[in-house]
Amino acid sequence: MFRSRLFPLAVVVVALFAALGQRAKAVAPPAATSRPLAATPLPSPEDLLAAVRARFRSHRPPPPYEVYTIVRKQATNYGYPDYANSYTDQVWYRSSDHAALERSLTDLGDVGQMTFQRPLFNQDRDPGPPTADIFEPAPLHTLAPDFVPTPEASLPPTIAVVRAHGEFDYRVTNVQREGDELHLSLAPRREPDRNRLRELWVDAQTLDLKKVVATDKLFVEHGPVYPVLFTIVFEMYQGIPIVTHIHGVVYGGYDGDGQTVDYDFKNTYFPQSLPAWYFNAREYAQHLNDAPEPPETGN
Repeated sequence: MFRSRLFPLAVVVVALFAALGQRAKAVAPPAATSRPLAATPLPSPEDLLAAVRARFRSHRPPPPYEVYTIVRKQATNYGYPDYANSYTDQVWYRSSDHAALERSLTDLGDVGQMTFQRPLFNQDRDPGPPTADIFEPAPLHTLAPDFVPTPEASLPPTIAVVRAHGEFDYRVTNVQREGDELHLSLAPRREPDRNRLRELWVDAQTLDLKKVVATDKLFVEHGPVYPVLFTIVFEMYQGIPIVTHIHGVVYGGYDGDGQTVDYDFKNTYFPQSLPAWYFNAREYAQHLNDAPEPPETGN
């Protein structure tokens, strides 16, 4: 009789726990579902280009002095190495007036005489310097070596920020994300010979320049001027974007030597000072014994 009396009670207890379990199951909150995070929307193409340019120029003006090695290599129109127009130069550069002392270097380690230059893009000389302002319009005319440009001014202190819409030099025709970079395609709104940028690749997070496609010119001695397309690679050095490599392709019907040319910028560094006579060719003869030697270290 003890067993027969407990059996109905057990049935009741089991039924009660089953009901409570069903109720708990019914009121349990739904499991959280994972949803992909929405990508951060990009600004308008014009605002993006303005931000890229502002980021690049936030590193300016450049250091007052730069020392670097530039290595130029090209081939003949038959595809053989063009040794006559392939060379290595050591450059000591002053940014305030683009003045530079250059010495050629041979594969055997010989160092040439001191010469005076003003490295610039879109001119009848080797491009440079590594810290060149890639957004600066090309000069209207070929500049003589004795031309002294206006130094870059330091950025004034920020009092207020005004957001200006519109980009007067370029129209952005396309923006694509390529991995961790943004690829901007550009078309000049006017003066395509001066506004020479055609494509930009920038870090998607910092907007620092990674690569640029820009127009340039090949000046043939006693001949015509041919258009060139430069692909310019940048790297960060001491927090400053610097040019490390340029690959140039000459078009416009040019069929001579050097239809493609490559420049490598090596051993770049920024000294605190350089002697003033480095940038006055009239004093070179007085300092033959003081001529600078190529540095052994750099980036």
